[in-house]
Amino acid sequence: MSKLNELFRKRLNIPESENITFETLDQVLEKTATAIPFENICVIDNRTRDISKENLIEKILVKKEGGLCYELNSLFYFFLIENGFHAVLARGVVYEIAAQEYQTLGRTHVTILITHEERTYLIDTGFGGNLPLRPVPLTGETVTSYNGEFRIKKMNSEHGDYVLELKLRHKDKDWRIGYAFDSKKTITDVSEFNEIQTIISEHKNSPFNKHPLMTRLTNQGNVTLTPTSFTQWEDGNVTKEKVDKVRFKELAIRHFGIHPDS
Repeated sequence: MSKLNELFRKRLNIPESENITFETLDQVLEKTATAIPFENICVIDNRTRDISKENLIEKILVKKEGGLCYELNSLFYFFLIENGFHAVLARGVVYEIAAQEYQTLGRTHVTILITHEERTYLIDTGFGGNLPLRPVPLTGETVTSYNGEFRIKKMNSEHGDYVLELKLRHKDKDWRIGYAFDSKKTITDVSEFNEIQTIISEHKNSPFNKHPLMTRLTNQGNVTLTPTSFTQWEDGNVTKEKVDKVRFKELAIRHFGIHPDS
């Protein structure tokens, strides 16, 4: 068993002897969502490294940090490949709900496509609190998890040929667009994502280079931490706490296992 496979299973508390199949992917995705946070601390602290298999193992599995979409989904892609799945990566453009338009940064979202029994499914472990927690078929059927409902629509546009739509539990009354993605231009070399990391780190319109953000799912909902607030969703109930620098560091360690420098 490879180092990546061994350490990933350790982080998720999955026995080395356990065979991971398409039927058990739901549980693996849930464990990933609750164990590994979506966070931008490396970007904020200006200590990003090249996107490579080795660097991702070091960051997420050895140091037990989290990451952004291009890191989390790249690592999960390697994990899928090593467990016998037919997987590729794809790029997409996130839809900004508040602005009612697609982000102007280009295709900076990274997601995963797998093929199982001649059907293609989307898998995403790097979309903040918006994770499907299930493989979502590209045929349009709705899948439901404890995080909400998810479906994929065929939609040809400048941003890609499909759109992920979602309706988060307790949060969304109506369907909304998550992101568009291009299923035709698939990627297997993660070094392509260095371009994305540069945009995310340096572009003035990047949502991830302004202040620290950490979020991860829990069994009851999710937790989100910024330098000014800590928000917890539990079974549809939301509590929000104002935080200062000291409390921020305390909560980062307790809920995310992360020791921020800044």
